[in-house]
Amino acid sequence: MKKSLDRRSFLGAAAVSVAAAELSTIPFAEAQTQLGAHASFPAVKQIDAGELNIGYGDAGPANGPPVILLHGWPYDIHAYADAASLLAARGYRVIVPYLRGYGTTRFLSASTFRNAQQTRVALDILALMDALDIKKAIVGGFDWGSRTADIMAVLWPERVKGIVSVSGYLITTPKLQQNPLPPKAELGWWYQYYFSTKRGVLGYTQYTDDFNLLIWHNVSPRWKFTKATYDRTAQAFKNPDHVAIVVHDYRWRLGLAKGDPQYDELENKIAVLPAVALPAITIASDFDGPNASGIAYRDKFTGKYAHRILPGIGHDVPQEAPQAFADAIVAVDQF
Repeated sequence: MKKSLDRRSFLGAAAVSVAAAELSTIPFAEAQTQLGAHASFPAVKQIDAGELNIGYGDAGPANGPPVILLHGWPYDIHAYADAASLLAARGYRVIVPYLRGYGTTRFLSASTFRNAQQTRVALDILALMDALDIKKAIVGGFDWGSRTADIMAVLWPERVKGIVSVSGYLITTPKLQQNPLPPKAELGWWYQYYFSTKRGVLGYTQYTDDFNLLIWHNVSPRWKFTKATYDRTAQAFKNPDHVAIVVHDYRWRLGLAKGDPQYDELENKIAVLPAVALPAITIASDFDGPNASGIAYRDKFTGKYAHRILPGIGHDVPQEAPQAFADAIVAVDQF
């Protein structure tokens, strides 16, 4: 999870004009949708894809334009239940996978390295697309999902029609993550340093639900979610590889854990922080703080582009504002 853009790989980038992009601010009341009871996926499907047997929600007509929506930490596929329902009603086929280490997604081999480096996670989604015979899709995400969408767009643009990326450009490198921030900014990253210790691994293992519930409250302070809403997602954290995947992700980002050398070439390609040349919409919320304007990452999107701001919304944009998120998917499809 990203606390703010301050830690992003383009740390210190000069401000540039956003005049060339569409920029809209959607008030809190309008961003919310009144869907009544939360939508849900009728049944989670399973399919072998690459290293994994992936669990995924599948909504909408099988022959509809494909949309792949990706969650982050500490969330799961239900972050998209309402947005997927809205998109399915518009005729889209919406695929929402559990990432490795979440829900019903499982490793096919007990001996596989529990690797959560950014390119490996992106390769999981390519493998899923291949398994489902999806040649090209719109990809949307927040948190880990945004990073994955960004990576797919720059490494495999032929597989991506366009992206919706909450919090913008999140591709990173362990080398650039070594740059220290002022103490106030570092405070928001407490969980990363916690995960870097043996005590943190033991603590996250023992208090997974308490830990993740605290994160939900901290990053979405105005979201009045119910216990049932959290509990539905918390089931995904019972995955036997959840702790290992989460810990490896954050340790790898800080250069404290090794990735797999077979992905070095891919990591080197994105280490230069290439721009996304495909159609893209970025979404910012209160979570993004002073970076909500999108100026810090504007030059990382060189295709047709729009930036939308959702005041009053926290980090879990698709679940807190499903109508606004679904609208962004439809809009990028029409670019």
